[in-house]
Amino acid sequence: MSTLLVVDASVATAWITREDISPEARLLLTAGVELIAPDLIVAEVGNALWKAGRRGQVSNRQVLGAARMLAGGLAVLHPTLDLLLAASELARELAHPIYDCFYLALALREDAQVVTADGRMAALCGIRGIAVRLITPPQPSSSA
Repeated sequence: MSTLLVVDASVATAWITREDISPEARLLLTAGVELIAPDLIVAEVGNALWKAGRRGQVSNRQVLGAARMLAGGLAVLHPTLDLLLAASELARELAHPIYDCFYLALALREDAQVVTADGRMAALCGIRGIAVRLITPPQPSSSA
């Protein structure tokens, strides 16, 4: 049985834009783990790519390829409607926007670990006792 991981939009966006993230983030796509997310990830990644496109950081081709990457990289997209009540309760409890709470609600429901490149999301996971893997940019090597 493979490990079940909830991937958030910060990691999925970095896969597409090729931002400087750790090799660990890229390995998730081929590591034999089951990657899931709330279907909200499509809108969040799409919006991030739209912004990056306006800044000239990604091409139209990359934006169009994002749908294929999400479809191929994520095993299951869970409907946000099914997570709405739990996410709303978490948002109220944590005094945090509901967008992130959909990922937390999914992780709690599926007993899964959250993978994020967002320190605030990692902190929210810690508050609720959700296992989290914080992916950080690789550190530049220092030469003596």
